[in-house]
Parts: sequence; C-alpha cells; structure tokens
Amino acid sequence: MPGTRIAALGHHQPDRVLTNDDLADLVDTDDAWIRRRTGIATRRIAAAGETVADLAAPAAGKALAGAGLAPEDIDLVVLATCSARDRCPSNAAQVARALGIPSAVAYDLNNGCAGFCTALASASHSVRAGAARHALVIGAEKMSDVTDWTDRSTCVLLGDGAGAAVVSTVPDGAAAPHGPEGIGPVEWGSDPTRGELVRLLDDWQPHFAQEGQAVFRWVTTELPAVAHRACERAGLAPGDLAGVVTHQANLRLIEALLERLGLPEDAVVARDVVESGNTSAASVPLALAKLVERREIAPGAPVLLLGFGGGLSWAGQVVRCP
Repeated sequence: MPGTRIAALGHHQPDRVLTNDDLADLVDTDDAWIRRRTGIATRRIAAAGETVADLAAPAAGKALAGAGLAPEDIDLVVLATCSARDRCPSNAAQVARALGIPSAVAYDLNNGCAGFCTALASASHSVRAGAARHALVIGAEKMSDVTDWTDRSTCVLLGDGAGAAVVSTVPDGAAAPHGPEGIGPVEWGSDPTRGELVRLLDDWQPHFAQEGQAVFRWVTTELPAVAHRACERAGLAPGDLAGVVTHQANLRLIEALLERLGLPEDAVVARDVVESGNTSAASVPLALAKLVERREIAPGAPVLLLGFGGGLSWAGQVVRCP
C-alpha cells in the first residue's frame, strides 16, 4: 500500500476572547487561581448563532487551499467532535456543502478529545487502501455550548475552535510508508470501564464534567507508554522527535506527561492551551497548524500527536508535516 502524508493544515478560532478576569465576573475565581491550576490565560468563545460546522469550514478551507486541491479532489470528509448539536445531516456533510465538495463520503466521529487523532488514522487507512484519493480531516468543537458556566472547576478550561488537515498519498519516489511527510501507524484504544471520568452529562442540555484528579493520574501514569508505542510503531524513539502536540487539556497535565517521555531538549512542545483553552477534539490540529504556520516545526520533521480523553480513549501517531 502507498504511504500517506499530511499535505496541508488549517485552523480557525472565533473572534471573542474570554479572559480569566472575565470569568471572575461569572464564578468565584481569579486570574492567579486559574493560571496556577491550569496554565490557561484566555480562550476563544463562538457567537450564539455559530455552529461546529461554521467553525470547521474556514479551517478546512485553509487546509484545502494549502494543499493546492480543488473541492472535487476530496473523496472523504471526516469531522471529529463531541460538542455538535447537529446530528443529521452530519457536520462533515455541512462542511462539504460549504466548501463545494460535490460527492465525498462525509461523516462525524465522536471519540472525545482523542477524536482528531482517531479521525486522522481512519482517513489515512482509507487513503492507503485506495478508498479515497484525498481526505479532509477536521477537529472542531463549540465547547461553550456544553459548558456549565456555574462550575468553576470546568468552565475555566473550555474554548471553541477548529483545525484541519488534508491527507494524501506520499508522492512517488518519497520514502514510504511514513516519510518524508508521512503519517505513522496509529497506537489507539480505550478503557470504557473508566469512561465516566471525562463525559458529557446529558439532561437535555449536555454539559462537560470530569474527575480531574483521576484523569491526571491516568494521563501521567498510563499515557507515556502509549506515546512510546506510537514512536516504536513509526521506527523512532522519543529522543528522535522534533516536536510533540498532545491534547491541550491543561498545561500542568501536559508538562507532567512530557516529563515522563524523555524528549530531546530542543523538541518543540505545543502549549496552545495557554491562549486557546481546552478545545477537545480541535486542540491537536489547532495547535499543530499554528506551529507549522509559524515555522516552529521544520518540514518533514517527526512530530508525535497524542489525543486522549472521554471514553477513556486515546490515539497517537508520529507525523511529518509539510
């Protein structure tokens, strides 16, 4: 089978910035408490009338343009989200309509904060198998729709946004299956016996809830092994990585996880959570697209993507970006 690669990336965030001081007007909190507990300074909040598809389409459009492709070149659209209110037609189909993609397979995927990495692997498998020439993979969330704005333990975390990638085959003559711009084999799974630790509570108005300390222990004790296996499947060690983009859950959590990976000192680490908050399935592609856009990641350099969250689910792979 041919290898696959990320041909281009795109991202989009709503205009409204919600600061920690703004949150202090809503709940009993302050900037120092939020920064100390989460590392977050700001987050973006979509307008009342904006939908997940509205956030996703601009990010997907940027990725499509960056890949130099026409809408009719896309055969598959996969959109990862856990916050979308729309069920049918899917948000992926709505994005396809907005971008003028004529006849692609389009579906939504809900695997919580691991959603984008899961969708990326699924799309990569489809392209490798010849079921699609080019796939558009999107992570998009409007977490403000599922936020309990009276709960200071969770409302300080969440934000809205979207990131997208175009997945294509590795060009003839390039090293396959995962270089120079390849998508490595995925390491993924779940522990449904602990799914209640990160969840949406659905009482006709779903809202985000989690058991923060238990999630912290799970991530810092069990996810390092997942990261190591993802590197091994790509034929690398963590010390070979040029960068790491984890789910942007909480800065303290990210830093505690990375301490256990044995990264090289010059590895680039995504810390988009500081300015964007926790955007669930959107957080990995949003952070990755920004790093590539700012040229903080060299073309073809190996980057570990690691999503984790509700389910409890995880998915990680090493990629090489354009």
